[in-house]
Parts: sequence; C-alpha cells; structure tokens
Amino acid sequence: MKEYFKLLKFVKKEIGLLILAFICMGISTIFNGASLGMIIPVADKVLTNKKIIVPHKLPDFLNSLIDKINSLEPLFLLKVIAFSIVVLFILKGLFVFLQGFLMEIVGLRAVVYVRTLLYKKFQELSLDFYSQKRAGELISRITNDAGLLKYGLTYGLTDLIYQSMQLAMFVFIVFYIHPKLALISFIIFPIIIFPVMKVGRKLKKLSSRSQEKMADLNAILSETISGAKIVKAFHRQDYEIEKFKKIVRDYYKFLLKSAKRQLLLSPFTEFIGALAAIAIFLLGGKDVIEGKLSFGVFGFFLGSLMSMIRPFKKLTQVHAINQQALAASQRIYEILEKKPSVEDRPQAIPITALRDKIEFKEVWFKYHPEEDFVLKDINLVIKAGETVALVGPTGSGKTTIFNLLLRFYEVTQGRILFDGVDIRDIKLSSLREMTGLVTQEPVLFNDTVRANIAYGKLSASREEIESAAKRALAYDFIKELPSGWDTVIGDKGFRLSGGQKQRLCIARAILKNPQLLLLDEATAQLDSESENLVQKALDNLMQGKTVLVIAHRLSTVKKASKIVVIDKGAIVGEGKHSDLLNNCDLYRKLYEFQFSF
Repeated sequence: MKEYFKLLKFVKKEIGLLILAFICMGISTIFNGASLGMIIPVADKVLTNKKIIVPHKLPDFLNSLIDKINSLEPLFLLKVIAFSIVVLFILKGLFVFLQGFLMEIVGLRAVVYVRTLLYKKFQELSLDFYSQKRAGELISRITNDAGLLKYGLTYGLTDLIYQSMQLAMFVFIVFYIHPKLALISFIIFPIIIFPVMKVGRKLKKLSSRSQEKMADLNAILSETISGAKIVKAFHRQDYEIEKFKKIVRDYYKFLLKSAKRQLLLSPFTEFIGALAAIAIFLLGGKDVIEGKLSFGVFGFFLGSLMSMIRPFKKLTQVHAINQQALAASQRIYEILEKKPSVEDRPQAIPITALRDKIEFKEVWFKYHPEEDFVLKDINLVIKAGETVALVGPTGSGKTTIFNLLLRFYEVTQGRILFDGVDIRDIKLSSLREMTGLVTQEPVLFNDTVRANIAYGKLSASREEIESAAKRALAYDFIKELPSGWDTVIGDKGFRLSGGQKQRLCIARAILKNPQLLLLDEATAQLDSESENLVQKALDNLMQGKTVLVIAHRLSTVKKASKIVVIDKGAIVGEGKHSDLLNNCDLYRKLYEFQFSF
C-alpha cells in the first residue's frame, strides 16, 4: 500500500478533479442499479400481472412504492418503465462520459507533471550520475515509464474506484434481498482472489524486467542513431540489427508472458462466477416455486449477482495494471529521490567577478571511491587576467581540472579558492554564469544556427549574435547555409563540418563574454588558415580575462602567461615555454613529438 500511495502522489494536485470524477462514478453506479431494478416490475407486474413479493420486511418508503406499483395497470406501468429506462440510460451515459473524461485529464496532467519532474531532476543531478547511466535508459524513464503511470492512473484508478462502487452496490443488493443465498455465493470469493494475488506478484516482476528491456532498446537506438557514421563506416549494420533483434525478442517474450497471465485471469474468474450463479439459481428457484419470492425479485437478485462478475473481472485486470504502474513508479522514484552530489551550501554566496586569483591548494580527486586518484596534490595559482596553458599526455588529468573549476564534481581532498573563497561556498549559478567553456568535441543542439549561438546569452540581440559569429569566423559560412541564420543544423550539428561546428561553439563563448574562459584546444578542429584567424579572435576575446586552455599545439601555448605540465595527475613542471624546454623532460618530449610541425 505504501508504494501505491507514492504512486498517487503524482495526482495530488488534481484532487478536485478526482473528487468530481468519483462523484460521477457514484451517480452512474446508482443509475446502473436502478436500471437493473426495472426487472422487478417488468417480470412481476407487467408480464405476469402478479404482486411483487420480497422475502423480508422492507423500509416504509420501499413498502409504499411496491404497494403503489402493485396497484397500477400493467399497460400504464409498461409505458412508465419504458420512459424511465430511456431517461436512466441517458443520465448514466452522461455521467460515465464525464467520469472517463475527467480521469483522462487527470492521467494526462500526471504524465506531463512526471515528465517535467524527471527532466528537471536530470538538469539538477551532477555529472557523476550520467557517468553511471545510459542515455537510452534515462530516456525510457520519461517516455515508457511515465506512459505506464498514465495507464495506471486513468484506467487502473478509474476501474479500482468505479468497479469497487459497482461491486459494493450489488453486494448490498444481494445481501439485502436474500442474505442466505448471498452468503453461499460468497464462499467462492477466496477461490478467485488467491490466484489473482499470485499472478499479480508475478506480473510486477515481469513488468519490471520488460521495462528494463525497453530501456536497453532506447539505449541501442540512441547509440546507433548518434553513431550512424561509425556504424556505416565500419559496415556494422548487420551486427547492430542482430543486437537490436535480440533485445526486441527478449522484450516480446516478457510482454507475451505478461499478456498470457492477464488473459488467463478473465476466463478463470468468469468460470468460477458462473458456477456460483448456477448454484444460486437452483436454490433460489425453489423459493420462487414455493411462493416465498417473486420471480421479478429473484431475477433482480440473479441479475445483481451476475453483474458482480464484470467488476470482479475488471478488478483482477486492475491489479495487473497497477503492478505494472508500481514497477514504473519505483523506477521513476529512483531518479526523483536521488540527490545531486554537488549542491549549493546553505551559506553559499554569489560571485560576480574574479579580482585576484584562483588557487588550487593540495587538491586530490578521484571519480569513484574504489578508483585511484586522478589528481594528486595539485597546488596551482591562476592570477586574474592570466592565460594558463595545461599540457600533458592523454589521461593526465587536464580535463578533470576543468570539471573541478566548473564544479561538476567536488574535490576529494583539499580546496579550490576564488579570491580566497572556497568554491563550495560560491553559488553554482553565479560560478557558471561567469565561466565560458569550449570543448574539443563540439556540443550543439538540433536547433537553428541563431539559437545555438544565442545559447551563450539568451537575451542577445541580432547584432550581438552576428558580431560574435564574425569574430569566430562563422559569419560567411552561415550566410551560405540553405536558410541562413534559421537553418536547423541537425542532431549534434550533423549537417555541418567539424570546423563549422567548432566555430559556432566559439561564437557561443564569445557571445557569453565570460570572466573565466576554459578552452579545451578550441582550434583543434580547424584547418591552418582558419586556426590562425580564429586564434586572433580568441586573443581579442581573452584580453582582460582569465583563461585556462588545454593545449596540444605549439601555437596555442607560446603566448601563455604560464604553462603547467601535468603527468599522471600531478604537476611536474610550471613556467614559460623556453624555461620548460630546458628544465622539464616531459615537456621537451611533448614538444618534440606533438608540438613540432
């Protein structure tokens, strides 16, 4: 029950609509019972012209109603009943429509709410979370799992309440008319409930496993679509198709097992219910023959008893639906209840500018507790307005320093200070607002050229965006695109060349005009001619700013205020280019093998 109440939290904002829908369900339930009750006067008075006989004393108002019906002429009563049935079914249909429509609104709003919550949580969670999860698995949470919640909260919750109301009404009717016969029929109830509960537990497990397979499906779709070039270049289409087919087959098997168990429940419950009805027909028929019960009242009793089969059947299906929804809810709550590893401290303060220096003091860092340290005892001072180049072999820890400066991760030991203030005491929003990042691998969105550049400053004017593009040498090729500034560049800039994508990223950073600029070899994707021109633009951008650049080319580091050489997570050299050539063996080797042309 605790898990189900957690599921219902997703609709707590729609409590008003839920109450209104439940009222409609109650009214349509009453109309349903009243329409079935028409069997009594039709069978007893209209067709046989006999008196209605109930086996025990009724309330005065019901006795008066029965006496009134018994005194009416059959033909007149037939006309009244015909008119009443039409009115009852119109009203019943109206309230059934209203309850269904209201519950559909509740379910759709819940899906929107859950998907928004999940997406918001994805934005809040730290980068270490994404390193542990596949993109397709996270997409499946928003698409597949949220959809299952909607199914559980509309059809599942509707049938749970509405069919329970129906069941309660018919139970009351049969016990009120003939308690002895009703009690005999309810001996069958445990025979139905036991297999339903057992199958429900199995369905929950199957649903959880099928949702995991759907996550695998989304993951392989995400990987192969984004990596379409590599798949085709290595001619691995058949290999990927076989992988996909295997996951689809496994998913199909779990769905088939679930469907088989759900479909078995309905005929089973119907069969048991039919056996109970036959037994009651034999025993109740004896009372009718002996004149203890009128045929119409017995027909109403049987009709009510048979009408209980449908709610029983629906409720068994509801149990299966709810098990699937609960499995989806658990997976969603796994995300929603996860805490970011990097958050603002309660006393965190905003920062608007770097006035003095950034200082790494005895910083150690590792990505996971069981792994080795990626950075070891880093002590580094970056003065405001200084350009510092980081050089070193691949995997030495250069990008990790960027990650720590942007506070994508927390330091394991030591401190990073901005003007003497611990980076953990600075508001994340202000830290990242004053920082610009250009990565070696261009990151662009499936949007227009204008929107991708404006990502650096959402309020930027057209003139500012075009000026940034000119300084990044992107203006000319943008004008030649099919729709110019309004050209949609495709997923990850699929329609652009590597150099064009990188220049858009540089334009985005130029537009942001950050205090602290982090460049991960921003010119690496450009040809020699474009590199020289863009480097001049970056030189202009870097004036008066603090710049940290990961460098692989000599042209990038020659004008740096300071070069820091990193190897295996530790600083092994620091100084100017000419000094390091003389006193740092690693830098000399890097220069000879990587920086020479």
